[in-house]
Amino acid sequence: MKEQTEVGKLKEGRYVVVDEEPCRIVSIAISKPGKHGAAKSRIDCIGIFDGVKRSIVQPVSAKTYVPIVERKTAQVISIAGATIQLMDVKDFDMFELTVTEEQASDLEPGKEIAYISSLGKKKLE
Repeated sequence: MKEQTEVGKLKEGRYVVVDEEPCRIVSIAISKPGKHGAAKSRIDCIGIFDGVKRSIVQPVSAKTYVPIVERKTAQVISIAGATIQLMDVKDFDMFELTVTEEQASDLEPGKEIAYISSLGKKKLE
């Protein structure tokens, strides 16, 4: 899910949707309005799930989307190599995530872990 807001209301450390990917805002630079134009905002951000650096330049009064990022808890059901099966603690939703071998070595069945969910994607914190 995502909601709409103005570019001028965004702050560093918050989230924004760029190229249909939820991103954390790293820096914001706002230019002064020119003789014939409005102030522009340059937003540098890093993708939450893919780690790719992105930047956008838009007028301060333009509308953009902000993703709803949820932090949830899940219980580890099973571990099969780099794939772990998890069950959400609140709504009992079952899903699988691919993790690194280092992350998988720290997990064991029955253990509760935190994960991030936004725009239909999930990853361990």
